[in-house]
Amino acid sequence: MSTYRLDHMFAPRSIALVGGSPKPNSVGGATLRNLKTGGFDGPIDIINRKYSEIEGIKTRRDFKDLPHVPDLTIICVPPPAVQGVVKAASAHGCPSAMVLTAGLGLGTGSFTETISQTARVTGLRLIGPSLGVLVPRAKLNASFASRLPKDGDLALISQSGAISTALVEWASNRNIGFSAIASMGENLDVDFGDLLDYFALDPQTRAILMYVESITDARKFMSAARAAARVKPVVVIKSGRHRQGARAAATHTGALAGADEVYEAAFRRAGLLRVLDMEELFSAAETLGHLQSSHGHRLAILTNGGGLGVLAVDRLIDLGGELAPLSDEVRKSLGKFLPERWSNANPIDILGDADGERYARTCEHILGDTANNALLVMNAPNTLASPIESAMSVAATVKRYRDETHSRKPVFAAWVGDSGTATGVFSAANIPHFANEADAVRGFMHIVRYREGLDVAMQTPPSLPENFVPDAAAARAILQNALKQKRTWLNPVEITELFAAYSIPIASAVLARDPEQAARAAMPLLAEGNTVIVKISSPDILSKSDVGGVRLNLTSERAVHDASADIIQRARAMKPRALIDGVTVHPMILRPKARELIAGLADDPTFGPVVVFGRGGTAVEVINDKALALPPLDLNLAKDLIARTRVSRILKSYRDVPAADEGAVALTLVKIAQMAADLPEIRELDINPLLADKDGVIAADARMTIAPVSESVRGSGHYRFAIKPYPKEWERHARLKDGRGIFVRPVRPEDEHLYPEFFKQVSAEDIRLRFFSAMKELTHPFIARLTQLDYARAMAFIAIEETTGKMLGVVRLHTDADFESAEYGICRAGAFRSEGTGPRLDADAAHHRICPRRGRARHSRSGDGPEQDDARHQRPPRLHDQAGSAKCRSDAGRAADCQTAEIGLRVRSRGASWQDL
Repeated sequence: MSTYRLDHMFAPRSIALVGGSPKPNSVGGATLRNLKTGGFDGPIDIINRKYSEIEGIKTRRDFKDLPHVPDLTIICVPPPAVQGVVKAASAHGCPSAMVLTAGLGLGTGSFTETISQTARVTGLRLIGPSLGVLVPRAKLNASFASRLPKDGDLALISQSGAISTALVEWASNRNIGFSAIASMGENLDVDFGDLLDYFALDPQTRAILMYVESITDARKFMSAARAAARVKPVVVIKSGRHRQGARAAATHTGALAGADEVYEAAFRRAGLLRVLDMEELFSAAETLGHLQSSHGHRLAILTNGGGLGVLAVDRLIDLGGELAPLSDEVRKSLGKFLPERWSNANPIDILGDADGERYARTCEHILGDTANNALLVMNAPNTLASPIESAMSVAATVKRYRDETHSRKPVFAAWVGDSGTATGVFSAANIPHFANEADAVRGFMHIVRYREGLDVAMQTPPSLPENFVPDAAAARAILQNALKQKRTWLNPVEITELFAAYSIPIASAVLARDPEQAARAAMPLLAEGNTVIVKISSPDILSKSDVGGVRLNLTSERAVHDASADIIQRARAMKPRALIDGVTVHPMILRPKARELIAGLADDPTFGPVVVFGRGGTAVEVINDKALALPPLDLNLAKDLIARTRVSRILKSYRDVPAADEGAVALTLVKIAQMAADLPEIRELDINPLLADKDGVIAADARMTIAPVSESVRGSGHYRFAIKPYPKEWERHARLKDGRGIFVRPVRPEDEHLYPEFFKQVSAEDIRLRFFSAMKELTHPFIARLTQLDYARAMAFIAIEETTGKMLGVVRLHTDADFESAEYGICRAGAFRSEGTGPRLDADAAHHRICPRRGRARHSRSGDGPEQDDARHQRPPRLHDQAGSAKCRSDAGRAADCQTAEIGLRVRSRGASWQDL
């Protein structure tokens, strides 16, 4: 349901407390006390049949006795009574509720499942069982936390009540406030995806903190997380990092893809900033609570102690930062007033007797130095100067600099040994303060990593080779044939044929059932001058080398025969229960300078298919050098995946070894990801080793597990992908009125280069009407937002002239998080307005041209009544290139277009596709 009715939960006008109690130590009593002391100014009704009055509030016996329908219902009754309360609240039309009762249980048939089903029937939004919700600006403490935090612009989403209360207590001493704190508990209904969508749209929230134990709906989470991270920092801490999966992996790639590594890959792909512990989360909160993100990773360090500065530099380099140089101009300026023994370099050591004036003058010069991107000011206390006076001077200087220049350059402070006085000074000046140099540097790197993640997400990937046209139909036939035989593994011959369909080079394979067949299969290879490899073929033997199942450099038929007989005999002796198909015969691949890599697919129960890459060979699990990524991949993402491994270093040239073709490695990873998108039957794929050298790549061995897929879930892309892949099935060819051919397809990220030339063909007035502003410059970030789509929420079709490759027009539809309403925009090059770019783009034929316009199809808020349209609950502007919303303008033709879009949305809600629009 996403953000549906969440405004009632976080900005309620009235509250009903079911189970409110006069007992101070009960959950109902503590919650009532918090609601009153927090200052909530709306009506609070208590439903409790045992007491006639509690805390001066007359109680009600049931929902029907309430004078109105409460926006928020808080449930504090014993577990057996919760379901009845939820049913009554639903029947009364209550829009939102939170359950503070613990002990409901989990799993099929539990109270939790039954309660969720009861609420879902009427659209009652439920959160919990949990600590509750705290919204300082609404003076809402609907929880049993000990205090209401200060109002601020950080939102906290947590599956743990203890983490929530810990952050509240910590923040109260750091002058850090929250826009809201939502403790989710056991995900009765409202989940991470819902809350990310809500806080991403909340203008009072500048950054989001998350404590995650598990994700249930991966695609919903990834879609919401990617959207939120585009507009504000999202910091996540995930517990259970070292807990291993319960299942035994069937391949090397499956063994390498641990549960936490997959979560790490998901967070990275979404653009979330991951921290590892509470201390680091506090550090991130301290930074994000006072600063906005900035570009650059060059840090200037100002200190009154040389040793402290050196430690800060060490930590900076450890975390991947860069020590900023001092410009010659600033160095000369500092030399005019600093003592002769100052460091004359960064770190800027202004010596132990530095007073407030020396700190202030030095800060002025460093802040104005464009050679750095941020400043860290540190102080080691001594009796020669007052640390508090120095802190006040630094705070005043930074405030004056910001006021005069409107600069957003980040400034950090670390007053070592401070008892709290300096913390208050810096907090008042919006300068994050840390207890030591390591935490301060880590705080700086948080905003660096966030900005780097945004930049990576905005990169335009290079186009794939035009000759890469996979034969998905042939590959699918191979899988279907194996599945008809009730097999869960492909044999080496089938894998060779499947790889050929995706242009992945692999050593040819011939399956031989016995030694005699093996000898005959080797004859043509030997005749061509090749040596031969023989390998055991068994779906039950993961590591062939463990059973002596590989023989190399065989040079005669007799050698092949004897090796095959020995391999089969040893395998049967060592693995008596294994199914032995025979042996496979391959040509020996002689590439002495090649690096052994591993690449493939693992199957995660939460996030679905995962691409795995790393160092291969027989010791792959021992070396444990790997990186994971969620498909689909483009070449940029594949190169990033490679760069995150240690083996990437030896892909470069060294000594007498030429550099391997990293482009070929990256392209192979993209092909593997595409294979996963086209063929949901694939569960695990293991290419080990994948040999890479200057001449390219070749798979020396591969294994693949498969499983049937129900036709009911087969559709657009892999149904288990956490990120919806490119919908290739919506590509179409059409013709203009003059007979020229056009190619209409969904927009891809690599289309960015087409947009600048296209917009030159669109008038300034049309661009203004299309985007509601005059676009003087089409920047890369702006175009990236047009081309980098989340296909789960948005769709844009581009029309390309087949002969010239020029972009002729584009139409875009972007839904809200609830899939209830959408915005659309249409734009076509002026020279082609009367040519008819096809029915999917020609939405204004009555006017003989398509002028840029936007519309919005709206859906009434269920639960508010058919005639009610409360402005307080209007949805905020969307988070994409078409910022804001607008109705179609002027004439009846455009009104008809709005109606068409609304009809299209209704059709899609019945299971139709975007083509219906």
